[in-house]
Amino acid sequence: MSLSPYIPIIGLFALAAGFALFSVGIAPFVGPRRYNRVKLDAYECGIEPTPQPVGGGRFPVKFYLTAMLFIIFDIEIIFLYPWAVSFDALGLFGFVEMVLFILTVFIAYAYVWRRGGLDWD
Repeated sequence: MSLSPYIPIIGLFALAAGFALFSVGIAPFVGPRRYNRVKLDAYECGIEPTPQPVGGGRFPVKFYLTAMLFIIFDIEIIFLYPWAVSFDALGLFGFVEMVLFILTVFIAYAYVWRRGGLDWD
């Protein structure tokens, strides 16, 4: 087995790793050295850090539900890619199975939409 087809890929990885290491290694020497108290504080998006979280520290559950719904539907849609790549080899059986899968995803989407899971009010 010859490794010659992999040499360009290995070279590209070596070049990327070398650039990353060079960038991280040279930054302390060429970067600005103007340190002050604000730059050493934790990053808080421009808001003054307080010991008590703003709003009591609780997020509404709808934010978590929306994130979980996004992840679920995103993962389900990813299953379409392998089917599209091997569509010719699967034939009619693969087509019927994917139609059933897409139908199931759309039923779940309609259920979530009807229950108000996608509303931001």
